[in-house]
Amino acid sequence: MHALEYPFDPQYIIKKKKSIKRELLGRDISYVEKKIAVLGGSTTHDIIAVLDLFLLNAGIRAEFYESEYAKYWEDVMFDNPELVAFQPDLIYIHTSFRNLKNLPDLQMSEADAEAGLAAEFSQFRMLWEKIENTYHCPVIQNNFEFPPYRILGNYEATDPRGTIRYINRLNEQFAQYAAAHKDFYLQDIQYLSACYGLDKWADPHYWHMYKYALAVDAIPTLSYNLSNIMKSLFGKNKKALALDLDNTLWGGIIGDDGVENIEIGPETPMGQVYAEFQSYIKKQKDLGVILNVCSKNEKENALAGLNHPDSILKPDDFILIKANWDPKSKNLVETAKQLDLLPESFVFVDDNPAEREIIRAQVDGAATPEIGSVEDYIRVIDHAGFFEVTTLSADDAKRNEMYKQNAQRAELAQTIGDYGEYLRSLEMKGTIGSFIPMYLDRIAQLTNKSNQFNLTTHRYTRAEIEEIAGSDAYIDLYGKLEDKFGDNGVVSVVIGHKDAQVLHMDLWIMSCRVLKRDMEFAMMDELVKRAQEAGIRTIRGYYYPTAKNHMVENFYAQMGFQKTAEDADGNTEWEFAVDASYRCQNQYIEVNGNGKK
Repeated sequence: MHALEYPFDPQYIIKKKKSIKRELLGRDISYVEKKIAVLGGSTTHDIIAVLDLFLLNAGIRAEFYESEYAKYWEDVMFDNPELVAFQPDLIYIHTSFRNLKNLPDLQMSEADAEAGLAAEFSQFRMLWEKIENTYHCPVIQNNFEFPPYRILGNYEATDPRGTIRYINRLNEQFAQYAAAHKDFYLQDIQYLSACYGLDKWADPHYWHMYKYALAVDAIPTLSYNLSNIMKSLFGKNKKALALDLDNTLWGGIIGDDGVENIEIGPETPMGQVYAEFQSYIKKQKDLGVILNVCSKNEKENALAGLNHPDSILKPDDFILIKANWDPKSKNLVETAKQLDLLPESFVFVDDNPAEREIIRAQVDGAATPEIGSVEDYIRVIDHAGFFEVTTLSADDAKRNEMYKQNAQRAELAQTIGDYGEYLRSLEMKGTIGSFIPMYLDRIAQLTNKSNQFNLTTHRYTRAEIEEIAGSDAYIDLYGKLEDKFGDNGVVSVVIGHKDAQVLHMDLWIMSCRVLKRDMEFAMMDELVKRAQEAGIRTIRGYYYPTAKNHMVENFYAQMGFQKTAEDADGNTEWEFAVDASYRCQNQYIEVNGNGKK
């Protein structure tokens, strides 16, 4: 919904939140269902109401638990029965400067101030450890905004008794804890409040009148930022950029002005601004964001602009360059298809509002930010949080290279008529084995990001994956694939739980970039082998249809399963008899394993 895209009108969202929710719930889409507990040190009702809108807009339907006012610590530490029964999928702890209990004062000694800081952090650490041991779910905890005043002026940041120094040190301890603990994430309120303007963010009127820790108009900013973290955790953030060229990556129209007259680089103030934007986009590539061009231009002009000596971005930084005179909506859909991505995975960046409106109308789900003038491009895209990072794996850093290698594979396929011969020519090598610590982050990430090839739509936290890896109650497999063009990384995950002589398939997912290369058969071969070794007689598979996973509705049939049940919603159950007559189906991948549990 356009009203919920950044930059948004916070007053409109607050005023119209009920009608916006009705409109969102009226859409014919399948939602990811999640239970979220919000534990607040201040009034949180409107935060939840607005957060609900941003999550619904992203395809996440949440059921919320809300603690009583300022009972965030007691709810957890004293096992509130309602919270225990709720069994949240995620807990958000919303605290502020006003919840800090051990702030220093000028009468204290340095030792007393240090002891207060240690006690403050200890209280939060006890809370987080109790959540980890009781609820085994991800936690989002905010750090702290600065106070609305400084008794010591600038010396506040230096003196051990200064509140500014105290908050800086406490925030650093929070950051160190987050860096050392999986499934624990910080919401950077200090940065948000600084961007918003601390005086407006922390307007004391709202605290004293309503016990809001921030101004009402700031609630959409906080809730939107929070929703970005949750979308990332639940696999709903964006994956790719589709970038216009003229007046987007450089100033001017290259077809009219010529490559020598476009504005890019240090020679002019506007050229510097465009160069800074290109540098920002290049950093997105380092995160694993997939870069593509979508421009109405002659291909030779597009390449000439990207090869300009002062251009930061070069043709090799992009996976696909669509520079032609076709409608951009057509080019964007074709780009998604060629990359085996859904169109909703894309952020379309174009200075032309008419082009943005066409994409918005014709390419459902693609983000089309209102980027403003070139000086605003970075701020708008960055604050929009399309590519929010909650984990950063080695595979993320290599993603652009992996997609580029896929393009090379596609070129090779076009030169070889026989598909089997093509697969043989790839010289594929696979590694299939039980979950190991090295890949737990990537496995958890894959379970949350795979949508098209996800038979049950189950999602797992890193802690849950770690628990499965250490349990004899499961058969768990990961699959890596490499070939002569490069390493695709971990591309497939299988989880099944044992019930006597039956194995129930909880999850079977695969990255779409390796579809139809025999990896699914290689995983099936290893699954059957593990089942035989565990005394399993029957593997029972489940398929739950969504708007995105129709491509795998007949997957189990292709693996040799028999359908045993189907309901009115298209949910199906399948069975596979495990016996000694099974013959391996993988023909083209040389597979090595890491052993079994």
